Amino acid sequence: RSLVVVHFWAPWAPQCAQMNEVMAALAKEHTQVTFVKLEAEAVPEVSEKYGISSVPTFLFFKNLQKVDRLDGAHAPELTKKVQRHVSSSSISAGTNDSAKEDLNVRLKKLINAAPCMLFMKGSPKEPRCGFSKQIVEILNKHGISFSSFDIFSDEEVRQGLKTYSNWPTYPQFYVAGELIGGLDIVKELEASGELDTICPKAQKLEDRLKALINKAPVMLFMKGSKQVAKCGFSKQIIEIMNNTGIDYETFDILEDEEVRQGLKKYSNWPTYPQLYVKGELVGGLDIIKELKENGELLPVLKGEN
Repeated sequence: RSLVVVHFWAPWAPQCAQMNEVMAALAKEHTQVTFVKLEAEAVPEVSEKYGISSVPTFLFFKNLQKVDRLDGAHAPELTKKVQRHVSSSSISAGTNDSAKEDLNVRLKKLINAAPCMLFMKGSPKEPRCGFSKQIVEILNKHGISFSSFDIFSDEEVRQGLKTYSNWPTYPQFYVAGELIGGLDIVKELEASGELDTICPKAQKLEDRLKALINKAPVMLFMKGSKQVAKCGFSKQIIEIMNNTGIDYETFDILEDEEVRQGLKKYSNWPTYPQLYVKGELVGGLDIIKELKENGELLPVLKGEN
């Protein structure tokens, strides 16, 4: 039941040697955690199974299940993840019920993130299994507007949704928050002509982006959410925004690949986070920092500039 952290490394990568030192220090601090080093190129079948495409990569296992992942040499993030999983391992059964409830709330939010939601392996542009590829082709052929979630990106969602929906396989297709089913069901609906009646037609991406940008007077497109930023830049901009006292909404670009790629082209701004005020792009973290230092941030957020 204890936490196992596996470091996929390579002897030729200096950043791996640095992270091995970090891991050694963590092993002394957390004696209940098992730390393992695996030379990625020496175990190709294992690396392929877990999608290891670069080193260093860290996988976290509990009860023989993969529960988390960290790509790259990020010592603070590794420390944080180890501490978080150690503390979650020692929580009481009552808190476990609470964690289960929190997961269900998150799953419900994801299912209702768009009128049509597809939980699949990979993304619509790069499906990572034949069933996911087929269902994407069917939905696209019928011009159906849908958002997707890559269940490989989140092990908690991948396992939890099977229980939540009482549907053991992927892909899973939802309309208006209700489970329709997997590939076989979608094929049946297509054959009977019902698919076109239950699914809304595709809204142009540009129209969708405009609607999202104007969803609130101040909109922040970021990695993660106000509660949990999933990159350093997003974390910094959240801290700055929270200190202004201005109300704002966020959109997690990690949960919608279409928006993530489309907004970069639409705004001609290649990175995230991106901050919009009254539908106009203000910029990313560097711009926000400059505005803050110049004392111009509050007027801009209030739409005065």
